[in-house]
Order: sequence, then structure tokens, then C-alpha cells
Amino acid sequence: MTDRQLEALLARLDRIALELARLNAREERRDELAVIAHELHALNESLSTLAYAALGAQGPNVRRRRTG
Repeated sequence: MTDRQLEALLARLDRIALELARLNAREERRDELAVIAHELHALNESLSTLAYAALGAQGPNVRRRRTG
């Protein structure tokens, strides 16, 4: 293998390493977003539970508009 071929191979490996680093960073951000989505879902359920508890036994007072 000539010096020129070795340099070309090393340059290609450097580009592959950079792309792999970008892909890993993207995957880490995706994982972080999944954790945030899970936490938001749990928070939403907790808020719903608190809202119904605040209503007590009376239940929601829903008025519907009359159409016509």
C-alpha cells in the first residue's frame, strides 16, 4: 500500500468517524426526547387525577350548547 493510498484510507476513516459521531449524538437526543415524552405523559395523568379529585363526588358540570 502506498503512502497516497494510506492517506486516502485514513481520510475516509476520519469522515466515517465524524458521521458516526453525528449519528450517535442524534440518537442520544432522540432518547432524551423519549424520556421527556414519558415524563409529560405521567404529569398529564397526575394533573387529570388531581382535577377529578378537586371535583369531588359531584362530577363535572358540563353544559352543552343547543344546536338548531
